[in-house]
Amino acid sequence: MAFQIPRGTQDILPGEVERWQFVEQKARELCRLYQYKEIRTPIFEHTELFARGVGESTDIVQKEMYTFEDRKGRSITLRPEGTASTVRSFVEKKLYANPHQPTKLYYIGPMFRYERPQTGRFRQFVQFGIEAIGSHDPAIDAEVISLAMNLYNSVGLKKLKLIINSLGDHESRKAHKEALIAHFEPRIGEFCSDCQNRLKQNPLRILDCKKDSGHELMKSAPSILEYLNEESVSYFEKLKSYLTDLNISYEVDPNLVRGLDYYNHTAFEIMSDAEGFGAITTLAGGGRYNGLVEDIGGPKAPGIGFAMSIERLLAALNAEGYSLPLEESIDCYVVALGDKAKDRSVSLVNELRQAGLTAEKDYEDKKMKAQFKAADRLKANFVAVLGEDELEKNIITVKNMETGDQTEVSINHFISFIQESK
Repeated sequence: MAFQIPRGTQDILPGEVERWQFVEQKARELCRLYQYKEIRTPIFEHTELFARGVGESTDIVQKEMYTFEDRKGRSITLRPEGTASTVRSFVEKKLYANPHQPTKLYYIGPMFRYERPQTGRFRQFVQFGIEAIGSHDPAIDAEVISLAMNLYNSVGLKKLKLIINSLGDHESRKAHKEALIAHFEPRIGEFCSDCQNRLKQNPLRILDCKKDSGHELMKSAPSILEYLNEESVSYFEKLKSYLTDLNISYEVDPNLVRGLDYYNHTAFEIMSDAEGFGAITTLAGGGRYNGLVEDIGGPKAPGIGFAMSIERLLAALNAEGYSLPLEESIDCYVVALGDKAKDRSVSLVNELRQAGLTAEKDYEDKKMKAQFKAADRLKANFVAVLGEDELEKNIITVKNMETGDQTEVSINHFISFIQESK
């Protein structure tokens, strides 16, 4: 029987995985500069965490979660996103008690959603995200957006668009919710069943519906910006001022609501403007979630974060035709000829590696010409040839593959020669 990979998943093979490592390393470097610390949470959690933390009216909870019962009948869910787990850990491990706040965390790991697979979207996908918990300051909102934009810029993406919106505080959202119900209710029967269910649960989510996006009531729906109270307006204006100070361009879209129930005040998405990227242009999204920590059983602690798909970032790089500057060569390939030389090459290659040099040798008993071809495929900077005669003289012939120069080197000084010649 021939086994195949499950639909919506992928094998990331050598040659491609290096691109992932490059992006992930850039993310870690940026987080160090911004002082975000890594957190690693379980891949599965109790289902109730996501129902409460993500929101029962969301598509994620209603349609997309991988949920099962364990052997004791407990409902378990593979994590569909990273914020709920991070906040759960923040509460459970009492990170709010640390003297330095806000608590700034990041994660990189697989998430799972039962969605229709398409370009850059999988059922198992890798998400990088950050969470800053414990501050009401709009400056931290600007910092979170800045980190996201800087990551995309640092890997070479150019065609980006930042969309922002304010969802207001509890008072503003309540007024807007009532206005949306009054607007949609008389003709809600013309909308899909999901929108009909959302009318009373969370009418803001109707604006996020893809199926009914062309309905005339969508265009005339009351904007959240019309219902922001003085505090919410002031918060949003301060955020926009900070983004301007950071030289970050943005557009305000009053219809941007995001797909999760816990957002308030700041909401944002970063999109790709690259031609041919696909119908779904969103690369990253995030926002403020004041109240989520309390919902999960913690103290009052406001938060903001974002998440981005590594798959979609790489797809955007492909759409822009940009190749990452990956290190694909090795330092030295050792060619061994004869049994004694082959035996000695085992320790020589190990000595190179112990010295921090990338090295390889033949394990298939190939002829000299074939070993040189192998060195070419690995883009070796140097090829070291060791035969029986060289071994007796305690020397090794080193060829610089860029210049073609050959040098006889004492085996005792071989490692230092390669180090100095790099």
